[in-house]
Amino acid sequence: MELDVFVIGGVGIDTIVRVPGLPLDDVETIHVEPVESYVGHTGHGVALGCHLLGLRTGLADVIGDDEEGYRIRKLYDDLRLPLHVAFHPSGTRRSVNLVTPDGRRLALYDGRHPAGLQVDPDLWRTSCAQAEHVHVSIMDFARQALPDALAWGCSISTDLHDWDGRNDYHKDFATAADIVFVSTSALTLDAVDWILANGRARLVVAMAGADGSYLHFPDRPPQHIAAIELPDRPVVDTNGAGDAYVAAFLARWLDGVSWYDAAVAGSIAGAWACGSRGTHTDLITAEELAARSRTL
Repeated sequence: MELDVFVIGGVGIDTIVRVPGLPLDDVETIHVEPVESYVGHTGHGVALGCHLLGLRTGLADVIGDDEEGYRIRKLYDDLRLPLHVAFHPSGTRRSVNLVTPDGRRLALYDGRHPAGLQVDPDLWRTSCAQAEHVHVSIMDFARQALPDALAWGCSISTDLHDWDGRNDYHKDFATAADIVFVSTSALTLDAVDWILANGRARLVVAMAGADGSYLHFPDRPPQHIAAIELPDRPVVDTNGAGDAYVAAFLARWLDGVSWYDAAVAGSIAGAWACGSRGTHTDLITAEELAARSRTL
């Protein structure tokens, strides 16, 4: 295998606006700290997180031939991280994220690309064939890659984010993946059971922020993983915490550790990400993850 993890979809530009609180006051002007922008979004967080944890990683996505797309390509060149792109005239995805002093956020997501966008499958096929694991972000075009990933026999993961258990958009991803990550923020009580009954999932990881995470299996009771606090890295920004969790979980699972130990690693990485401002500006490294794991 030439790649440990290949990520399909999910890179863009995040603009971070630090606001005094949410919801915002109904006023004409609110003075804020300097507004910053970063290369971000979910697929990038997983790819960069895995890269920093020592995995051979690559990413494929549809972006714009625009200033934002150039910024993404330059970063990946600088990181020497393989990036395969197709250009679309709608441009590069963007998000404006409002972040409170205690790290909570509201994301205003501009996905840009038209529904049903068709992409030449050569964008991902060669790398799928070379990868041990494929992580498919829930970009609409990326569902076209699911049959190829299944055909090559690599393990598959996805992150359904704030799925409500009802929206049909997410179901192709939910049923194709071996490992399904999902936030509990909008999850209905029967959604996890639906995934396990209708898909291939060996595990559903329900991520609950400060309440930790829950491992759901087809054949045994769920297991709770407590959230981890890092006293020297208090929470300042929750952007990218879930992506950091996914990256560390995959890195340790691919190393052969148990589901539980992979989830603990994810919890450490998520807590670490919350201790830095911006999106994916300071993800945990393999050395720091090992050091933090020894202290638990």
